[in-house]
Amino acid sequence: MIDLSTIWAGLLALSIFIYVILDGFDLGIGVIFPFLDNDDDRAIAMNSVAPVWDGNETWLILGGGGLFAAFPLAYAIIMPALYAPFIAMILALVFRGVAFEYRWRDKRHEKTWDRAFHFGSFVATFMQGIVLGAFIQGIEVEGRAYAGGWWDWASPFTFTCGLALTAGYALLGSTWLIMKTENGLRDRAYAIAKNTGRATLLFIGIVSIWTPFLSPKIAAQWLSFPHIFFVLPVPILTLVLAAITAWGLTKRKDNVPFLATIGLFGLCFAGLGIGVTPYIVPHVITIQQAAAPDVSLSFMLVGALIFLPLILGYTAYSYWVFRGKIDPKAGYH
Repeated sequence: MIDLSTIWAGLLALSIFIYVILDGFDLGIGVIFPFLDNDDDRAIAMNSVAPVWDGNETWLILGGGGLFAAFPLAYAIIMPALYAPFIAMILALVFRGVAFEYRWRDKRHEKTWDRAFHFGSFVATFMQGIVLGAFIQGIEVEGRAYAGGWWDWASPFTFTCGLALTAGYALLGSTWLIMKTENGLRDRAYAIAKNTGRATLLFIGIVSIWTPFLSPKIAAQWLSFPHIFFVLPVPILTLVLAAITAWGLTKRKDNVPFLATIGLFGLCFAGLGIGVTPYIVPHVITIQQAAAPDVSLSFMLVGALIFLPLILGYTAYSYWVFRGKIDPKAGYH
C-alpha cells in the first residue's frame, strides 16, 4: 500500500532542498556584496542572478504551502513556535527584493540600496539558519499545540546555525560567481570562496558535534546500531567533497566548487533527515500523525504530479537559456 504521507514528506523535503540551493546562492551574493571590489563588480554579480532570482523563491512558497496543506498539525505547531524568525525572514526578503529593483532605477541612492540588498540578504539567511536550529533542538508540544514561549527559538545553538547557514550561503554565492564571471570579479570570488569554505567546514563540524548533545533521541538516531551505518558515510563523503572543493579552488576549475558545495549541502540535509525521521516535529509528532486525510493527500498529489514537473521544467529551461559566463556589456537589468 502506498503511504501518501511519506510521499508528501519526500516532496516537501525536496522543495525545501531545492529552495536552499537555488535561493541560497543568490542570497549568498547579497551576503558577500560588501566584499566585492567596486560598483561594476557588484552590478555584474547582481546581473548574474537577475534572470532567475524571482523564480528561485517559488520553492519557498511551495514548501510552506505544502506543509500547510499536507501536514496541517505540523504547520499549526511549528509556525507559532517560530513566528518571530519567520516574519523577520519574510520582511528581509521583501526589503532585499525592493533593493534589487531600485538599485538600477535610483542611481542617486545606489549605495543605500547596495547596503539594503546586503542587509536583507544577511537577515533572511541568518533567520533561516535560526529556524533550522530551532527545528533541530526541538519544539515544546502539549497535546496537539505549541506549549513553549515567544523566545524559545533563541539559543546559542540556533544562533550558531544562523552563522553556519550564512557561511554556507556565502560559499554558494562566491562559487556561483566563479562559475558565471571572468577576470577581476572571478579572481575576487575565488578569494572569498576560500575563506567562506573554511568557515563553512568549521561550522559543519561544530553543529555536527553539538547536535547529538541536544537530545538523547538524536544521539540514538545518529550513534546507535544500526543507524550509525547510515550516518557514517555522511562525514566521510563530507570530507571527500571538502577536498574536491579545495582542489577546484586551488586549480581554478570554475564549475567544480559550486557543484561540490551543492553536494555538501545535500550531505548536511541527509544527516538532518537521518536524525529526525520519522518525525516532522522532531521527536514529538510523526509524519503520519501530522498528515492530512488520505483523501486530501491523494487529491493534492494529482496536482503536484502535474505542476511539479512544469515548475522543474521552466526552472531548468531558464538556467539553460542563461548558461555560461555573463557578458558584462550585455547585462540583464
